[in-house]
Amino acid sequence: MNKIFSNRKVNLNRLVAYGFKYYNKEYNYTKDLMDGELEINIKINTEGEISYNIIDKKFQEEYVLPLMKDATGEFVGNVRREIENILHDIDEKCFEDDIYKCRQTKMIIDYITQNYDDKIEFLWEKFPDVAIARRKDNSKWYAVFFVLPKSKLKIDSQDRVEVIDIRISPENLSKLIDNKRFFEAYHMNKKHWISICLDEKVSTDFILQLLQESYNLAKIK
Repeated sequence: MNKIFSNRKVNLNRLVAYGFKYYNKEYNYTKDLMDGELEINIKINTEGEISYNIIDKKFQEEYVLPLMKDATGEFVGNVRREIENILHDIDEKCFEDDIYKCRQTKMIIDYITQNYDDKIEFLWEKFPDVAIARRKDNSKWYAVFFVLPKSKLKIDSQDRVEVIDIRISPENLSKLIDNKRFFEAYHMNKKHWISICLDEKVSTDFILQLLQESYNLAKIK
């Protein structure tokens, strides 16, 4: 369960829309399992902490076998799969990404969602703080988000910073690179991409202008 909700935050309004009921300072949700033989009761507090238990409806007793690592058998396996499907569905519909903390990063991600109808994608389990945005029509990337030590951008600091890589035309790239606000692209082609620290030293409006250029460049074949 911890893996499902890793780096995610709950949207309380979505819980209510999903069917959760609020009482005793928690959001509660109940659903039948295994054609009504069992029942799962899920609780989520206002901090997004999740717990659940399984009830055997015939005996009105807690059914704990799915929670025991050593428990095996077809029935237990099927119960676990149903539980996992429910938790994944709740994660998809009621939780949001919570990897990026900076206001500017969140504003840019919201802009991508609202203007391009794209969601950022986390493609690599080994790199959970790296995400990409890509066009629907050709799957070409137009933005990459990282969390990096500043030293990766050749800044004399080990402090970590949120960074966006975007496509850029060669003429604009040569004008902007100053190694103070605009940097050679980290981990991308340095002739066609640029890195910007999302620490508000560059205005969000200007980054969004560059993002639009990147989106357009990604269309070029």
